Amino acid sequence: MTTNYHRQFRTMASLLLVAILILGLVFHIFLYDITLSNNEDALYRNASAMADLTQTYYETGSMTQVVAYWMNLSFAARTSGSKMLLCDAQGRVLLCSEDIQGCSHTGKWVADGTAEKAASRGRVASTSMTSDIYSSAHLSVAVPVLSGKGKLLGVVVASCEMAKVNRTIKRTTSVFFLTALVVMAITLSCMLALTKQQNKPLRDLAETARRLGHGNLEARVAVGSGCSKEYEELAVAFNNMATSLQTSEKQRQEFVANVSHELKTPMTTIAGYMDGMLDGTIPKEQHEHYMQIISSEVRRLSRLVRSMLDISRIQSQGVDSGRKCRFDICDLVGQTLLSFEKRITDKGLDVQVNMPDNPTFAYADPDAITQVIYNLLDNAVKFCEESGTLGLNVRPNGTKLRVSVSNTGATISPEELPLVFDRFHKEDKSRSINPDGAGLGLYIVKTIICGHGEDISVMSRDGKTEFTFTLPYVKQRGREEHNDGRVYTDGAGGDSGG
Repeated sequence: MTTNYHRQFRTMASLLLVAILILGLVFHIFLYDITLSNNEDALYRNASAMADLTQTYYETGSMTQVVAYWMNLSFAARTSGSKMLLCDAQGRVLLCSEDIQGCSHTGKWVADGTAEKAASRGRVASTSMTSDIYSSAHLSVAVPVLSGKGKLLGVVVASCEMAKVNRTIKRTTSVFFLTALVVMAITLSCMLALTKQQNKPLRDLAETARRLGHGNLEARVAVGSGCSKEYEELAVAFNNMATSLQTSEKQRQEFVANVSHELKTPMTTIAGYMDGMLDGTIPKEQHEHYMQIISSEVRRLSRLVRSMLDISRIQSQGVDSGRKCRFDICDLVGQTLLSFEKRITDKGLDVQVNMPDNPTFAYADPDAITQVIYNLLDNAVKFCEESGTLGLNVRPNGTKLRVSVSNTGATISPEELPLVFDRFHKEDKSRSINPDGAGLGLYIVKTIICGHGEDISVMSRDGKTEFTFTLPYVKQRGREEHNDGRVYTDGAGGDSGG
């Protein structure tokens, strides 16, 4: 399997190689042009000097001194490292710098039209001008010899072998590519080490992920000062994910343990009493009493299962927006409170209600909010001291309604206060104070309120415990306007427009 490390290295090496090849090609073309241009300029200078000398010989009538002229021609050629020819106006070779007599080049012709072109342009450069004279390719420059009146007397041709030019280009190109290969080798070595170092954090991340996948939820990625900003952000996000997974797994284990405990207790009780009645341990005259206990345990199991189903539904589906509508929160609180009349009377509780006289409209799921108030009242009545005070408070606060349920009695310790909304949490670990509860009531309350996007809080001090939650407030102004822009008319039973 190809790793990211190998892919990066191959990609960078390929890009570097392509860059060097492109640079080498451009360098070779440029070098060829500049070398050819430099040689052409050098040949032109030599040929031009000999053309001036030739003009002097013609004008002084000294061309009869052929030997002297040839010696100058030969000296100029040797000095410049080139070959020189003197041709007449038609392009026929008269003298060659290589030999004054018996030279094989004498009598041959340069390319047709060379003399005329040189006369009109001042010079002519070509690699095919002397192809009929020399056996190998030469770079040649022809310069015209003109009389004082501008008459074409002949041309001087200076040439150098193309092999010499090519050798210079080849040596320079070889040095360039050799240097480029050395630089590429050094670069690739550095790149190899750098890429390996850069990919090490990713390998560490992959190894940590494998350990996490094998159940080691304590595994974390090290975040050091030498890490890049991008990797550090990734590592922090990964560690946060791992922490979340660890927390979720811990909650799952606690949930399973608590559910097992809650189910085990009534089932053990039911099984024990049933076995006692079947094997005759419990007399028949006591069967009715123990059947009532079994019935109570079955109802407790039913409440536990129903509560767990409610929590699962709310967590998976959230609060259905289609069930939200405008309703009078004071009327709902009052009706819910009536269902606790017998229990309040039995404990002799003093109920203090503080709600607006006029209808006060909230916008939420009324059934879900009924369950919230029922659970809070059930909790308050259950833990309120005998002849204590039960409080209900509804008050508008800007765009929100604040609903509070309070009771007097034993306060919740500061250590336990942050845990009261946890699943299966009971302040009494032995469950002796409230054996009928499953510890899900307040968790359901928080789940419903959070599902509405609202907040709930708890305060417990000086013998008083108070739970307060918020709801969206629909202000009554002839036409009711909800704080999210929805408009209602008087007497409307629900949302009439968006």
